[in-house]
Amino acid sequence: MRRIFLSACLVVMAGVSVVRAQECDRGDDSQQMMNICAGEDYAAADARLNRAYQDLIGADDADGRKLLQAAQRAWIAFRDAECAHSSAASAGGSIHSMEVSQCLTRLTDDRVKQLAAAANCQEGDASCASSDDEQ
Repeated sequence: MRRIFLSACLVVMAGVSVVRAQECDRGDDSQQMMNICAGEDYAAADARLNRAYQDLIGADDADGRKLLQAAQRAWIAFRDAECAHSSAASAGGSIHSMEVSQCLTRLTDDRVKQLAAAANCQEGDASCASSDDEQ
């Protein structure tokens, strides 16, 4: 699991590291700055995801940990594929990295909510982790 998270972080940081010399300035509406800010937003969402995941996996038994790890790996693959698909039209353009980061942030925030809901479930209540109530 750490290998997947490390790989994902390295990919994101490699793309952001060149631009990362500057910090986000939300008052600057240049595309470069919007890309920087979107990257920082995703990094913050990813940190929240890692905390939520660690909290949940620490509370599971061995079987639960294996299932959660498999689910998280599948979710990461889905998230990355979904964001690649949804941002494909802007590939090669200056807006592309912002669109990818925004997609990653949105889906990551949704996953944080799912993990937080699962962490608050009472044993035996299969309906509590459903995010259908929020829609």
